[in-house]
Amino acid sequence: MMNTKKKLFYGSLFWCLLSGCSTLIADKAQEAAETFSSSVLNSDDPATVAQGLPAYLLMVDAIVQQNPEQTALLNSAASLNSAYASSLAIQPQQIQALHNKALKYAFAALCLENTLLCQPRQLPIDTFTQAVHSLNGQQVNTIFTTASTWAAWIQANSSDWGAIADLARVELMMKRVIELEPSYQQGNAYLYLGVLATVLTPALGGRPEEGKRYFEQAISLSNGHNLMAKLYYAKNYARGIFDRELHDRLLNEVLAADPHAKDLTLSNILAQQQAKALLASADDYF
Repeated sequence: MMNTKKKLFYGSLFWCLLSGCSTLIADKAQEAAETFSSSVLNSDDPATVAQGLPAYLLMVDAIVQQNPEQTALLNSAASLNSAYASSLAIQPQQIQALHNKALKYAFAALCLENTLLCQPRQLPIDTFTQAVHSLNGQQVNTIFTTASTWAAWIQANSSDWGAIADLARVELMMKRVIELEPSYQQGNAYLYLGVLATVLTPALGGRPEEGKRYFEQAISLSNGHNLMAKLYYAKNYARGIFDRELHDRLLNEVLAADPHAKDLTLSNILAQQQAKALLASADDYF
């Protein structure tokens, strides 16, 4: 997952954390956060990531504790914890704890960007909307990280209607991302908006055709490389309208694709694993 030079650097960094080398940590914290995230996103070995990431998460926690007001570090810590909880962790209690920690980091970063947003779940919706729209293009990473981490936390708490009620705030933040930078992370905000529009049936307020447009935009902006967009297009939209032909075509495209793509490799491999399961269950579903 990392080359030897980077492993040596992070090994030294770990021992320095234990011995209190605060100056070195401050200097290297940003580099560490960026490399952790990039290494995970570009890995083609989910099993190794699942085995190795917990140790890196402990290190990131320690770095954040020594640098609690570095927005980029908080964003990386939120993303890593959320990704592990959503896709790789197994134990329910661990998954919940990781989602809680990820959301805490994300909200801390958001608070540093705008103090009005320090309690985003408790804010009146009008105040929340105004504060989100005051965030600018230099803050897109924090907006997206908070929204994506929040969405994952909501999914982990899907039996809590109080958490479900937060979906409107997540959607508002993702729409702010596409207003500021539509191509951010190869259009990943459109993927989230597609999921948000199709997570409910039309009878309960779902918007399948709107979701379809979002999925197609996510696929277009990634030049077809974001396989997770095709997976959810099949899972949430095609299944939702009972379109077997579209469902199978999309999933077979996912399986036939080369998963290796910058910052998408790990999610693409996970998408291929899920695509196999969806195809295997298609006869029972349709």
